[in-house]
Amino acid sequence: MKKPISAFLLILSMLPALTACGGYDYSAHISEAKSDLFCAETDEFTVTVSCVSREYPYVADGITCPMNSVMEVSLVPAKSQICDYEVYLLGETTWGGETSFRTYAGDYFYSESVRKFPEGSVTVQIKWEDETRELTATSVKNEKTLSVNEILEYAIKAEKETVKQMTRDGNFLGEFYIRLLRRNINYYYVGITDLNGTTVSLLLDSETGEVLAKRGG
Repeated sequence: MKKPISAFLLILSMLPALTACGGYDYSAHISEAKSDLFCAETDEFTVTVSCVSREYPYVADGITCPMNSVMEVSLVPAKSQICDYEVYLLGETTWGGETSFRTYAGDYFYSESVRKFPEGSVTVQIKWEDETRELTATSVKNEKTLSVNEILEYAIKAEKETVKQMTRDGNFLGEFYIRLLRRNINYYYVGITDLNGTTVSLLLDSETGEVLAKRGG
């Protein structure tokens, strides 16, 4: 379902306030930001915990809506078995619950809205049948990992012409999707989406901001 045109008009009315320090604040147009990943692997399980800020409603239409902070847990058992798994993140505030199986991903998944993202590491408790396990998932980021806003700057520099074509009267009409990815090493995905829902996709080095691959545009 497309967002109502009133949301678009609201964005336009706010645009004059979206500048900072004499430069345009493109970060105000981020519709999704996966800013951190916590990973753990044992002989029994592979666990990935993601920190995600995402607009609601979530629609790739070039219009940014208010963001929610969500923690997502992906659990993959080493042995294929159908169980009712529960996952909990332990800490100052403990949260969690029963997972659901995602056929397309082959994992057990749980998500919950949070007020604050953890840093460094998280303790994950897994329950199924009469069993309980606890493991520590650590952040994939290091001191060289660029932030979401920093990687956005590299993406905009690499796609100056794309951003220019999506700008009218000094206002950017589009949205950005930014996701930290882990495939042996870290990468960032950056999607630049216009008002027609057309997306230019970039894969960037998480430490240097170099564009490694591009699709669309």
